[in-house]
Amino acid sequence: MHRIGFVGLGAMGSLMAKNLLAKGFAVAGYDVRPEAGAALVAAGGEAAATPADAAAGADALVLMVVNSAQAEAVLFEAGALAALPPGSCVVLMATCPPGAVRAVAEKVEASGRKFVDAPVSGGTAGAGAATLTIMAAAPPAVFASVRPILAALGDKIFHVGERPGQGATVKTVNQLLCGVHIAVLAESFALAEKAGVDLELLLEIMSGSSASSWMLKDRGPRMLQDEPEVSSAVDIFVKDLGLVLEAGRDLKTALPLAAGAHQMFLAASGADHGRADDSQVIRSYRALNGRKT
Repeated sequence: MHRIGFVGLGAMGSLMAKNLLAKGFAVAGYDVRPEAGAALVAAGGEAAATPADAAAGADALVLMVVNSAQAEAVLFEAGALAALPPGSCVVLMATCPPGAVRAVAEKVEASGRKFVDAPVSGGTAGAGAATLTIMAAAPPAVFASVRPILAALGDKIFHVGERPGQGATVKTVNQLLCGVHIAVLAESFALAEKAGVDLELLLEIMSGSSASSWMLKDRGPRMLQDEPEVSSAVDIFVKDLGLVLEAGRDLKTALPLAAGAHQMFLAASGADHGRADDSQVIRSYRALNGRKT
């Protein structure tokens, strides 16, 4: 595979497209923001005028869109699937509900194209460094055919199953752990803050204790900042934890911690902090405890 269509040149997608270019792929990218296309051109790629233009002549079409509704709109309404050559592959890398992924895959495969369910984890840091974790589900031969593409984007590539939706399920579990972890970290800091404990000292202590974790070391310092640089927004976890709860309902699985964390992210978003870094879910805890945010 040499020519890649890429739809969704946002914070992560733009970096991923550039990594594909760096690995020698020809990339035609589309985004609703013209400046995103211009940035891709500056990096050596091609700006497509429409999703269909991005898909035309491509060996694979990578979708790094916001949700399954956008994926469906790109493929079935904007004409990208019809423009994609028969036998080519759609690689859906967005975080979507497993059921929605299965529905999209069924339509793609019925059209004579292949489909890979391949959500990612690692945020903008992983997207920029090509160190994303990729959870791919596809028949073995299809997975093997797109592996060079995935290898240009991440260094932890897992074949989690052969059926569409299995990659999305693994990503859903991953987001459950991430979202709850960030929320409970904020809760811990809120308790310490209320008691007058120095949070910088607390972070240093916890980072070297049994409570330490990657999420603590990554989000903890940002919780100490009033306006940290946005790596992943509060609204991302409003969406992703909503998908977690949807999966729980579908499988009749109780997820009380995920539900509680979702409410705290939702409260932060409702207080106009949705575009803030997700570490700022701590503002919800501060508001509950009587501190102005």
